Amino acid sequence: MIDDRERKLVMPDHQPTRPFDFTYAMLRLCDDVTCRLDEFLHIDMSRVLVTFAQARRKVLHGLQAKLTPMRFEGGALTTLRHGRTWTVQRLYQDDREMLYILTFYLPRFLDQTFQEKMITVLHELYHISPRFDGDIRRMEGRYHVHSHSQREYDRHMEVLVSQYLHSGPPEELYDFMRSKFHTLHRRHGGVVGLQVPIPKLIPLNDSRSA
Repeated sequence: MIDDRERKLVMPDHQPTRPFDFTYAMLRLCDDVTCRLDEFLHIDMSRVLVTFAQARRKVLHGLQAKLTPMRFEGGALTTLRHGRTWTVQRLYQDDREMLYILTFYLPRFLDQTFQEKMITVLHELYHISPRFDGDIRRMEGRYHVHSHSQREYDRHMEVLVSQYLHSGPPEELYDFMRSKFHTLHRRHGGVVGLQVPIPKLIPLNDSRSA
């Protein structure tokens, strides 16, 4: 279960007033994206947990965001690995089971350009299976995550970003993406959001198959 105690301040000021809730703002943005573009209409953001993690190094390169699926291939609750059956910890918010965790690495993510940030958001949302079953979108061929070229994948996301911005979304939903981390921190007296540990794999039996 998740409660408000898991909302943690990132680099707080000495006297924060109204910290900026990054994960709430990102949830609103993602929800609008999934209502406007055909490629994302299958996504129910009430079952996608938006979180942040602290970037370990203060550099611009590195992991910006990641999508964690809460099911295995085909939406299965279990998988067989090395002769053992495994499941994953289940995650609930307000009695609703989460099918995905969408995590952004701060401050690194917010210190990218506006275009790079928008591409990253759609990049991660596009990984969600069209069946919305807790699994990822699997491309044909050997490279099932980004097809044969991540560059082409991101070029497709760039087109989708343009389509989204031309669809007339309220600017208040994405305006925060124009700011760097320290700008938001200084303006609001802090940046907060939801943090959760990545669920663990759980073995369902101790015996191995022969």
